[in-house]
Amino acid sequence: MPSFLDFEKPIAELQARIDELRETAEAGDVDLAADIGRLQSKSDKLLRDTFSRLTPWQKTQVARHPERPHFKNYVAGLFEEWLPLAGDRAFADDQAIIGGFATFRGRRVLAIGHEKGDDTATRLRHNFGMGKPEGYRKAIRLVELADRFGLPVVTLVDTSGAFPGIQAEERGQAEAIARSTEACLAAGVPVIAAIVGEGGSGGAVALAAGNRVLMFEHAVYSVISPEGCASILWRTADKAADAAEAMRVTAQDLKQLGIIDTIVPEPLGGAHRAPVQAIQSLGDALEKALGDLAPHSSRELCAERRAKFLAMGRL
Repeated sequence: MPSFLDFEKPIAELQARIDELRETAEAGDVDLAADIGRLQSKSDKLLRDTFSRLTPWQKTQVARHPERPHFKNYVAGLFEEWLPLAGDRAFADDQAIIGGFATFRGRRVLAIGHEKGDDTATRLRHNFGMGKPEGYRKAIRLVELADRFGLPVVTLVDTSGAFPGIQAEERGQAEAIARSTEACLAAGVPVIAAIVGEGGSGGAVALAAGNRVLMFEHAVYSVISPEGCASILWRTADKAADAAEAMRVTAQDLKQLGIIDTIVPEPLGGAHRAPVQAIQSLGDALEKALGDLAPHSSRELCAERRAKFLAMGRL
């Protein structure tokens, strides 16, 4: 069973009751199938109703759910012949940003993504998916390598933002993010970006400047976290829900604004409830996007990408 979020409390209570009835039925000769079926139908309806009207802040919570698929899960579920490439050839290998060659449904690609980790040890090792300058410089190196070999680039974005520590600033965090964005914009190969969880700040856009930007139905994408925005505007993070509403962080809002191109549907209740189904859904969207861009020349790809991003925010 998945971990339930605060707004899912009524669903959690129903599911706990269902589990109790199942244990009772298994322990004795009592036939509770009808009661279990009735409660399960009620729980399913409540889940559908709840997720059909999520607020932007609730979507932010879903996007951050610790059981959502991470980069390593997408690698295992979508890619074959995975060959990871490490280091920026200047300072170190940043484990928050992973990349390498892979085969995706018969097509050779280069894949890059944020890895958050899924327990205390791996979260610390991957720095909670917050990239440092060497991570973005690794991404630059890999994008340029893909360009040299004529391989499409697939990026999977899931980060609260770039690492804000003083060490990152000392090593040129802002410049590294800008150069990574520039490398994605300048590549003469198709670049497909997918926002699979959080798309936070420059740490996200550094890997998301693609010809096509896909976004999961319950993912979020914004220039700053709702808590950060609330702290600036209202001097308190308690206004995070209001900030999320004002910033229009959801896939539905961003599609309307022309920031993203495709909304990828998630399983009922979020990608964490059926990760295999979610991963395959993303795979189908990636395959379509790559197929659409395959006939384009390098010049056309660069021109289209430039026009796409210059048009953002134009009235």
